[in-house]
Amino acid sequence: MPETSQPVSGEEIVARVKDARQRLFEELNRTVIGQEDAIEQIVISLLSAGHVLLTGVPGLGKTLLVRSIAETFSLSFKRIQFTPDLMPADIFGTEVVEEDPATGKRNFRFVPGPVFANILLADEINRTPPKTQAALLEAMEERQVTAAGQTHKLQPPFFVLATQNPIELEGTYPLPEAQLDRFLLNIRIDYLPLEKEVAMVAATTAPRGKGPAAVFTAEEILELQKLVRSVPVAEEVVRYAVRVTAATRPSHPDCLPIAREKIKWGAGSRASQALVLAGKARALLDGRYAVSIDDIRALASPVLRHRLIPNFHAEAEGVTSDRLIEDILATLKS
Repeated sequence: MPETSQPVSGEEIVARVKDARQRLFEELNRTVIGQEDAIEQIVISLLSAGHVLLTGVPGLGKTLLVRSIAETFSLSFKRIQFTPDLMPADIFGTEVVEEDPATGKRNFRFVPGPVFANILLADEINRTPPKTQAALLEAMEERQVTAAGQTHKLQPPFFVLATQNPIELEGTYPLPEAQLDRFLLNIRIDYLPLEKEVAMVAATTAPRGKGPAAVFTAEEILELQKLVRSVPVAEEVVRYAVRVTAATRPSHPDCLPIAREKIKWGAGSRASQALVLAGKARALLDGRYAVSIDDIRALASPVLRHRLIPNFHAEAEGVTSDRLIEDILATLKS
């Protein structure tokens, strides 16, 4: 978005965002082929000041995708490889003792960890024990870390993008529901269609070309995050988002029969907030200054799939969270 010192209208801002979205995708296509839906959802989460859980098998380019997005947003990027022996201090930092050569006095100095970045890639987050997973909770929710009784603020924008492998169970520690709920979206990275995989293989085995150029600065992202909050949303759209969430709760009076039969635990109020906020960002990226019910329906799966717990009967029948969400959307009238 070009800088300007003159006040601009909402229509002009929306037009700029839509144009910047086009340039963003053009730059990302230099290094990432396919995965347009995943890219859009990651950008939606970033503009909503939320965090993302990326789920996909190895070899689909998740790390490359995150690194490329960090470059197009001109943001600092750090990567942590989560392992069973990773400690909380390896994430948020530690205090070291320094001795003043002149006076001989010893002082503690805080050495920031990799969490002090704009974009943090928590690679294979489910491979580390719960104690270390919990070290991210304060950073994700409060945008700060506490070490040795001192609170250290994180530089905004702060965005956690965690990956997990859905096919490996040995040596993993499933994320607790409280932490899963901190992720705005759970994005599924799937195999590319044949033709796009052919294009990707041809491009990635050729000499390396120019990487993506920056489209947004950190200051512009913070302005966009404020703008997303200001996007108007009609009461009927908010009500529909709440109805979708409430329909997943087996104990709720508005619960659908399929939820009562197949869901052990439904989504909380944070899911309703996520649907509306992500819907605002999606509308803005699409060049609209109002949220529609279609925005809510399009984002229902990434918002809700990690917030639902299918019960024993669903698991026995192979019914997934995505299938339950599809059935709820098909049944629930707008």
